[in-house]
Amino acid sequence: MGQLNDFFNFNGAAGESSVWMSLLAMLLATVLSLIITKLYQITFTGERYSQAFVHTIIMMSVVVSVVMNVVSGNAGVAFGLFAVFSLIRFRSAVTNAKDIAYIFFGLCVGMTSGLFQFKLAIALTLFASLVFYLLYKFNYGQGRDTQILKVTVPENLNHENLFDDVLDEKTVHYELRQVETTNLGTMIMYTYSIRSKTETKDQDLLNLIRDKNANLKVTLSYLETRD
Repeated sequence: MGQLNDFFNFNGAAGESSVWMSLLAMLLATVLSLIITKLYQITFTGERYSQAFVHTIIMMSVVVSVVMNVVSGNAGVAFGLFAVFSLIRFRSAVTNAKDIAYIFFGLCVGMTSGLFQFKLAIALTLFASLVFYLLYKFNYGQGRDTQILKVTVPENLNHENLFDDVLDEKTVHYELRQVETTNLGTMIMYTYSIRSKTETKDQDLLNLIRDKNANLKVTLSYLETRD
């Protein structure tokens, strides 16, 4: 029994964790990060899925578990490692807020595993995964994205309030951002930033705008990738 305790003892004379406990922490971090990445694949709704991003979550979770072994109880080493990590930059920016949340999720699991808080790491993974899935399942917080509306009108119809009645009816908020001349000055292009009402269909809005701009070009685009 004493030998078994020594085998898993991570409070040695020098205050260092045993190799076996570190391996156990890395194994747990790997298993839990696999659960996290599986959840990420299930709830992913973007346009640019990346297998490399999934692998990154797993690798970061495992590496952070080892880092927490190293810095635990040693403030000098901790500051040194954080200074080194501050030099690391992502090759491409993470533009999706949910991706950032999953990265932080994996890091937290790696940290708790590296501190040998195994029960807490498991509880964190299960509870947070449930919350993430329920948010996805019930589409919590759904709303209309901000859109850019560009409308071309003939010069003889040029006045800034031409579309106010339509926008008042079909949007929650709108703002005129830009006015420019096109087609050698014979046309005027208005650029609006809008947020449509939940019940507003894009096609209906475009049809109403076209009734007022002599059926000239109307463009409706989204500022960000729709999740």
